[in-house]
Amino acid sequence: MTRIHLPRAGRWAALLLLGLLVHARPVVAGNTALEAVGKTNANWLQKHEAINAAARQGGKAIQLIYIGDSIVEHYAKQGRDTWDRYYAPRHALNAGISGDRTEHVLWRLDHGNIDGLSPKLAIVMIGQNNGGHNTGDEIGAGVTAIVHQLRAKLPGTKILLLAIFQRREKPTPERAVLDRANQIAAALADGKMILYRDINSLFVKPDGTIPKELMPDYEHPSPLGHRLWAEAIEQQVAELLGDQPVAPQR
Repeated sequence: MTRIHLPRAGRWAALLLLGLLVHARPVVAGNTALEAVGKTNANWLQKHEAINAAARQGGKAIQLIYIGDSIVEHYAKQGRDTWDRYYAPRHALNAGISGDRTEHVLWRLDHGNIDGLSPKLAIVMIGQNNGGHNTGDEIGAGVTAIVHQLRAKLPGTKILLLAIFQRREKPTPERAVLDRANQIAAALADGKMILYRDINSLFVKPDGTIPKELMPDYEHPSPLGHRLWAEAIEQQVAELLGDQPVAPQR
């Protein structure tokens, strides 16, 4: 029997890998955005397990979970001050992992990221990394699957689904793909348990360009970009959580 070695990942990584191989959801032919699958590299596994550990530690105290890729993960980096102002006091869990696509989030939600939680709100921003791999319809289907999975696993949790952020300094064909995915995501909103919000106008100017001061790499928000993002959705977040809006930073 061939042994799988994951340097420095430890026993938990091996168990996660075994779960990936044995318990992965059935493959949906033709659309990789729906094929729930985890990654096997040690860094990703460590981040995934760190989210699981934070979920176990926070448990029922966690009121908000932010789900996504590096754009969400960077709230712990470039967006740290904004996170500490708007989300840390609400016992929020950052469930963003760099490089993730919809299929990776589908797998993570089945392997511990939300186990034992009952947050009032889940904010979802995912799909940008699918842009170079899938069509807009396929990405939209992946986002839809994530929303359905959250509704099934966290029936009392409201979902604020954010439009996928655009990227690249100037318009590209990929932007049309992400626009199509966002159209599909928008149709999921029911005004009660699933809400949709598109704030791309904060980052994309009328001429289609993205300002460097808001997204230095034309993909990830700067500290200012994170602050404007949080401010733009704060009133809605507060209403969904049933608390008072956090005053804008001046």
